Amino acid sequence: MIDLQVSRKQIDEIDSQIVKLFEERMKVANEVAKYKMETGKAVFDKEREEQKLDSLSKICHGKFNERAVRELFSQIMSISRKYQYGVLTHTDDITDFEKTEKAFDKEQAKVYYFGVPGTHTQQAMEDVFGEAVQGISCQSFQGVMEAVENGQADYGVLPIENSSTGGISTNYDLLLNYKNAIVGEYVMKIDQCLLALPGTKLEDIRTVFSHPQGLLQSRKFMKEHPLFEGVEYGSTAAAAKKVAQDKDKTQAAIASRRAAKEYGLEIVADSIQQEKNNCTRFIIIGPKEVYTKESNKLALCIELPHQSGTLYRILSHFLYNDLNMTQIESRPIPGRNWEYRFFVDVEGNLDDAAVQNALRGVKEESAFMRVLGNFEA
Repeated sequence: MIDLQVSRKQIDEIDSQIVKLFEERMKVANEVAKYKMETGKAVFDKEREEQKLDSLSKICHGKFNERAVRELFSQIMSISRKYQYGVLTHTDDITDFEKTEKAFDKEQAKVYYFGVPGTHTQQAMEDVFGEAVQGISCQSFQGVMEAVENGQADYGVLPIENSSTGGISTNYDLLLNYKNAIVGEYVMKIDQCLLALPGTKLEDIRTVFSHPQGLLQSRKFMKEHPLFEGVEYGSTAAAAKKVAQDKDKTQAAIASRRAAKEYGLEIVADSIQQEKNNCTRFIIIGPKEVYTKESNKLALCIELPHQSGTLYRILSHFLYNDLNMTQIESRPIPGRNWEYRFFVDVEGNLDDAAVQNALRGVKEESAFMRVLGNFEA
């Protein structure tokens, strides 16, 4: 019968040898880094790594060991690359972002926001820029982006994520179609209310209009009133405006208290969202790629090679540089079936060495990377 203690002692001795050999390998990796620094050679050499993995797997015995050794040495080479990114002195710019004193100017700003007057987005804009801001409503997310890019607006305000229903996917996609950058964000508590004509009772209502997000956030309330038919509308405020204009007591809207005041409606039921701490995150869009010393959050878009394990290898750059990833959203890449891009938020500033090391690794090993913004959260 096998003596377990003897076997464990043997494993301990082998593991000690592995650690010693690993440290020797990393010393050699340092010499490789110096050579690459002198010659300008890229850290990541995919062809060389594949050749190395093939040759190592061929000297193994058995299919399981072949696969295990490929996985083991893939990790070792990945660790070696991360070490080299930190050792190398780079002269290339990772991004075109410029450091400024202020991320955006609140004084006399012309700001486009999504939706008709009375939207939560308008309220967020006024909370950030002040009630004296020159706010201009826009009927589409794309229109806000275009106004900022072509100079019609100094800034734009768009919703990007809700705490109970997730990311607003359209705006993630739009971020890549324009040269604008995220220069700030604002998180606001959202209270959804059921609005109707003055004197309307719950039993009078049959049709409820709202933006898809408003209906989603209030789906429990809607289920409790089976006679209500939810109808999607362009925005919560536009739904309130429709109810006011139609003057039909069978209609109601899920919208904000601000919309009730704007259109002379009555709040029939308030705080009807199922998540009572319901919040929406808004992004502030500017025409220039800028950041400040106070910027503490990065928004990135990353496209990965369509290969096994690539997402893990890319995200591990944040792990090895002790960067906290706060959000990740996947979106299909148009025209490329079953391939995805990832929108990632990470804590940090572009001046931080850890951020620079992580971004160098991600940029070199991904199919595409773009920093969408570095802003104060």
